[in-house]
Amino acid sequence: MKDARAYIKSKRYPGVRWREHPERKHGVNFDRYYVIRYKLGGKDRQETLGWASQGWTELKANARLAELKEAQRTGQGAVTLAEKRQQAEAKRQAEAEARAVEERENITLAQAWEKYLPVAQANKAAHTAYAEEAAYRLWLSPTLAGKPLRDIKPIHLERIKKTMAEAGRSAQTVRHVLAALRQVFNFAKRNGLYAGDNPVSMVKKPSADARRLRFLTHDEADRLLAALAERESNVHDMALLALHCGLRAGEIFSLTWGDVDMERGVLILRDTKSGKTRAAYMTEAVAAMLAGMERRGHNDLVFLSANGGRIVQISETFNRVVAALGFNNGVTDPRQKVVFHTLRHTFASWLVEQGVDLYSVKELMGHGTLAMTERYSHLSPDKLRRAVKTLEAGMDKARANGKVLAIDGTR
Repeated sequence: MKDARAYIKSKRYPGVRWREHPERKHGVNFDRYYVIRYKLGGKDRQETLGWASQGWTELKANARLAELKEAQRTGQGAVTLAEKRQQAEAKRQAEAEARAVEERENITLAQAWEKYLPVAQANKAAHTAYAEEAAYRLWLSPTLAGKPLRDIKPIHLERIKKTMAEAGRSAQTVRHVLAALRQVFNFAKRNGLYAGDNPVSMVKKPSADARRLRFLTHDEADRLLAALAERESNVHDMALLALHCGLRAGEIFSLTWGDVDMERGVLILRDTKSGKTRAAYMTEAVAAMLAGMERRGHNDLVFLSANGGRIVQISETFNRVVAALGFNNGVTDPRQKVVFHTLRHTFASWLVEQGVDLYSVKELMGHGTLAMTERYSHLSPDKLRRAVKTLEAGMDKARANGKVLAIDGTR
């Protein structure tokens, strides 16, 4: 067996040596491992090159040695292989950084969107991600997909606003589209894909009061539930939850059997729009409906799609039933049209009409602030009127006791 540690001097090229592999062949000969030896600073130095099977030959080894000696003589370039490798690595890193900078400066909206969408789908409510995808596909992609983020300016967004307005889209829809674009730019900045300003922040958003004004009467609600029960029980049951418990569609889609407490009559709603977990309380009708359903595993969804997966939007059956009942006949204001969200709005409206205070309504609705609930305050005029009457009575009593000051400060 050959001694793998023994190096053989090249007869043609001083300073070039090799050792042969004891077993492995390269062609008809044993594979050779090449090294070079030279003096640096008066000391002997040996550096490794590689195997003949990797492409090294005596000639190539000698050429590399000649480069190092020339660098020593002229003082220019690397004088050792280690230094040469460091320089090559530094060059590769610099080129990689330059490519990253170029990619960042030239990334298009379409490329940024491809990176953003999976993250949005994984971290946002299904209906929110779906709405953003629709905003991109219908309004942003047609004109901005191939444009680099750095080249998207407020003027481009103004044109999109104009196009949407001419297509009859509401101010609120325009705001949603701009919000979706703002999210993409924010994502790109957080992830080092874009370093400029967010152009959406420089565009005036169209003012829009998209708060729904319509709510159902008790007779309309009964008719709607009865018609839904005849058409599709699943949609009826989801409508009942929205109407009697004030649940959003997304909260209904996410409800699992582990969050249904039949004993206490409570539904636990997790990861809601406000980011908080809240409780919803069952009416007798809701409790009876849930009790009649097949209860599956703790983590299983209460409501499933036709293929057994998660529901992402309300069945078109709901809209067909609403149309058949004529609830939207002649209605042109979107805020006055009956949609699935009208049921949640009706839940809050009925509470206020029955004299429930706005703070309690806020908690039951899961609103982030009381200001969101104040839209319903006009539904309790009697309560407000009684409040003013109470103030007036107090003033009369104080005046009778001689404690009321006139405007000029006299009694």
